[in-house]
Amino acid sequence: MEVLRIILTIVFILVCIALTVLVLMQEGKQVGLGSIGGAAETYWGKNKGRSMEGQLVKITKILAVSFIVIALVLNISRIWG
Repeated sequence: MEVLRIILTIVFILVCIALTVLVLMQEGKQVGLGSIGGAAETYWGKNKGRSMEGQLVKITKILAVSFIVIALVLNISRIWG
């Protein structure tokens, strides 16, 4: 059980580092004055899920869920162990 806890801790640290890097790589969600004239409704705005920014958002969501799950598993294993 101790080996599994060590492996999960290492994976947890790697997920934390990756999550931090991905969040810092993303652009801000502020559109500014361009949203007043409808400039946000462009081709790139509608297809943002297929862009690099969209991929970063998807990967960030996956890493955030894995962060929470691994944190819960490590906490429960500490209580049981």
